[in-house]
Amino acid sequence: MFHMSADIGIDLGTANILVFLKGRGIVLKEPSVVAMDNSSGRVIAVGSEARRMLGRTPGNIVAIRPLRDGVIADYDVTEKMLRYFIGKTAGKRLFFKPRVMVCIPSGVTGVEERAVKQAAIQAGARLAYVIEEPLAAALGAGLDISQPGGTMVVDIGGGTTDVAVLSLGGIVHSLSLRLGGDKFDEAIMKYVRREFNLAIGERTAEEIKMEVADAYPNGGSALSMRVRGRDLVDGLPKEIKVTSNQIYEAIKENLAAVVGAVKEVLECTPPELAADIVDKGIVLTGGGALLRGIDTLLGNETGLNAFLAEDPLSCVAVGTGRALTMLNVLNAQHKRRLIRKAIRQKTYAG
Repeated sequence: MFHMSADIGIDLGTANILVFLKGRGIVLKEPSVVAMDNSSGRVIAVGSEARRMLGRTPGNIVAIRPLRDGVIADYDVTEKMLRYFIGKTAGKRLFFKPRVMVCIPSGVTGVEERAVKQAAIQAGARLAYVIEEPLAAALGAGLDISQPGGTMVVDIGGGTTDVAVLSLGGIVHSLSLRLGGDKFDEAIMKYVRREFNLAIGERTAEEIKMEVADAYPNGGSALSMRVRGRDLVDGLPKEIKVTSNQIYEAIKENLAAVVGAVKEVLECTPPELAADIVDKGIVLTGGGALLRGIDTLLGNETGLNAFLAEDPLSCVAVGTGRALTMLNVLNAQHKRRLIRKAIRQKTYAG
């Protein structure tokens, strides 16, 4: 039996949803996919079961990913998905609805933020809060961000990459790119189509990324794997071999964009905090942090020590859950930041 009111933290990711339950840790991790009946609008499957249907559904069933680039692309389907996961986590017989904290990318607009809160309320939350991704990632990675020292977090998710410098429990400077694991998958699909005349699906591209992609090939022996798809010339199934060097060519532009964002944030960081980051290094979180060699790439490009958090995939969800226990602190800091922002704008206007 759960508490009368369970606190739930949700990492509402473009690729995966992770749910953190107070006192229990991460209780659920499923792909952000919903399979629906086209004619009736009925939900047939959610999560892993729905993901297996991606690219394999008959005409009347459609598998939808309702989040794109870190934000809600299909509001109704997102609400149904949240309702399913909140119900599955907190149980159907709750006397009181749960408080829910949802994670959002640092660059979302006010409209997008309200859409997330509204979807959580509609899905059964009593109160809905949002927290920015880098802040949640830092909390989940066990970093002490309440102190005046600077900490840098790079969170590479499925839809977005968030780069932020944190101090005194808040974000000093951040940048959010609408670029993440999905864009890497798309780049691999385009490369294979262009170079080999072979059409492959999202799942195959993701497998290639996980198996052989290398963000920092150092001229050593390249990894390779066999890939099956549909030949674009004769329409028949075909098998080819791809290597990590070829896949690096496919994703190098996206990698350059991530490196550029990190450098841009470092350039805008106050000197005192920059000195702290030289000592502490850059913490990498999110599924994209698992890309082979990305820590080496960022380390070499910035001259700083870049390292993976203990469990990169779970950091944001754990941090979202922890944030619910720190609402008073976070609210106070949020108000202080708003006041400082208002003062700055008044100064500019004056």
